[in-house]
Amino acid sequence: MSVNVSVGACLSCAADQAHQPYLDGRLRRCTGCGLGWTVPESGQTPARYDLDYFTGGGYEDYFLTAPRRFEAGRRLRWLSSVVGPSVLVEAGCAGGYFLEAARQAGFAVTGVEVSVAATRFAVDRLGVPVQQGHFEQVAPSLRADVVCAFHVLEHVADPRAFLRAAWDVLTPGGWLALEVPNIASAAARRLGHDWPGLQPRYHRWHFTPESLARLLAAAGFDLTRQDTAVFRYYMPLGYRVRHARRLLPRDWLDLRSPRLTHRRRGDLLRVIARRPRDTRSGR
Repeated sequence: MSVNVSVGACLSCAADQAHQPYLDGRLRRCTGCGLGWTVPESGQTPARYDLDYFTGGGYEDYFLTAPRRFEAGRRLRWLSSVVGPSVLVEAGCAGGYFLEAARQAGFAVTGVEVSVAATRFAVDRLGVPVQQGHFEQVAPSLRADVVCAFHVLEHVADPRAFLRAAWDVLTPGGWLALEVPNIASAAARRLGHDWPGLQPRYHRWHFTPESLARLLAAAGFDLTRQDTAVFRYYMPLGYRVRHARRLLPRDWLDLRSPRLTHRRRGDLLRVIARRPRDTRSGR
C-alpha cells in the first residue's frame, strides 16, 4: 500500500497542505504539528522484514538475548508503573522478548508479528504465543486489557487504521502503550540525516510529541503519560560503561541533564493512553 505524501490534510492535525520538505526533501513535515513522512524514492521496493532486517538491516542484532531481555525489562517496568497484570497483546512483537518478560510478571500474553522469521524465533525459542500477520488483520480475533506496540507505528501503512484496530481489541478502560522515534528530539535536530532513529528505508512516519498526542486524541484515546528516553536508556550497564566516553557527552548536550529520560528532548517517544470506560466518548 502506498501513501500519498505530497497533498491533502495532515494525518495528525488535519492541517490542509501545510507541508514542507525536510532533510533535503527525503521527508515532508507538517508545519502545524511536526509530523513527518518519508517520500518514497522512485522505483523503491517495499521494505521486507525478514531475517536480514533483524540481524543488521534495521537492528544490530535483535536476537541477542542479553540486551533484548534488558530492553524488555525496562519497558515492562515502565508499563507496570501504570498497568497491573492482565490480558496483554503486543503488536509487532518481533522475537518475543517483551512477551516473555510480561508473562513472567503475570500477564496473559499474545503477540502479533508480520515477520515469519521473528514469529518462528518467538514461538520456537522463547515459547510465547504469536500469530503471524498484520495486526490490523488479526485484531478482530483478539480481546485484551492492554495493547503494546514498541517501534511499530512508524512502520505501518496507516497509523489511524492501526489505532482503530487497537481500540477494537481493547476492553473499555483498556490501556495502549506505544513507543516511537521522536523526530523532535534534540539529537534528531542536531544530527539530521545521521540520526539513528530516522531509518527512512523502513520508517514511513516520523512523530513528535504533539503529533502523536493529536493522533491518539482523534482516535478517541485519553493520553495518560508521555515522556522520552535516549537510546542509551535501553543499553545494559556494561555497554553504557564501555561506551561512556562516546555516549555521555552527547546525551548531556541533548538532554542538559544526567538522566536518561526527559519530558520532550529524548530520542524515543513513549506514551500510555487509555480507551475511555464510557464508550460513548470514543470515536
